[in-house]
Amino acid sequence: MSPFAIISAVIERLKVASDAAEQLKDITGEVNGALRKLGASGGICQVFVPHTTAGLVVNENADPDVCIDMLTWLEEVVPQSHPFRHAEGNSPAHIKATLVGQSATLPLDGGRLALGTWQGIFLAEFDGPRQRTVIVNVVGA
Repeated sequence: MSPFAIISAVIERLKVASDAAEQLKDITGEVNGALRKLGASGGICQVFVPHTTAGLVVNENADPDVCIDMLTWLEEVVPQSHPFRHAEGNSPAHIKATLVGQSATLPLDGGRLALGTWQGIFLAEFDGPRQRTVIVNVVGA
């Protein structure tokens, strides 16, 4: 067998409701819960948001002011007041989602995300409130 062969791959889909037009919602617990449900112990966890106006961020989850600062900075860089051409009116959400990205790839350690002490994974909502899908894909031995 090739040393690059995938031993196993499993997927779980989470439904996450955002609470505001723009927010960074900590979903670390939900992702770790999906990993428990899947019986994952090691390998790589890919987390993906299949939306064009939402993304994923791995950052500090100890001080909520970090999320406020990030959202404030993104609003300054991509203001809603700019005369965008997209008729739906949510161009800032599309641009912000592109800036933060829609996926994160994280190692697993003992069936949990191998995050740093102060890290969490956040759903980055830019066009809410809405119900979003978060796909948790585990590839491992």
